Amino acid sequence: MNQALSKSSTPASGTTPVEHVYFAWDDALSRNDKSALLALYAPDAVIESPLIPHVLKTERGIARGHAEIQKLLDEVAARKPPARKFHRTGYLTDGKRLIWEYPRETPTGEQMDFVEAMELNDQGLIQRHRVYWGWYGVRVIQRDEYHR
Repeated sequence: MNQALSKSSTPASGTTPVEHVYFAWDDALSRNDKSALLALYAPDAVIESPLIPHVLKTERGIARGHAEIQKLLDEVAARKPPARKFHRTGYLTDGKRLIWEYPRETPTGEQMDFVEAMELNDQGLIQRHRVYWGWYGVRVIQRDEYHR
């Protein structure tokens, strides 16, 4: 990763694959648009998150391929707690990897805190997606706020 990282907070739909994923993923998740979300992932994509064993009742926090990712998205859409908000201030990229933060502290109060780390394939689709949770977000899982 010798390329310089860039940061952007431009509120546009994006012209590069990285910008497209950054804006489209957040927009689709905020609207619970599971079809639009799934369309951003490669058919053999992998997501890793501590939420996966909680909502899918699995031992590992890994969802592989569209079928497993669809199950995860269905559960997330059905269970999203009120503390899940969408304040963020930009992203970092090297053109293939995309990283951004949903910080706990926002201008309007607290939200669940995450770092989203994604790797895009040559078609501009998400190939690998890892979600790193902060202490506030972990407490949401511990309190079982992702319940039905």
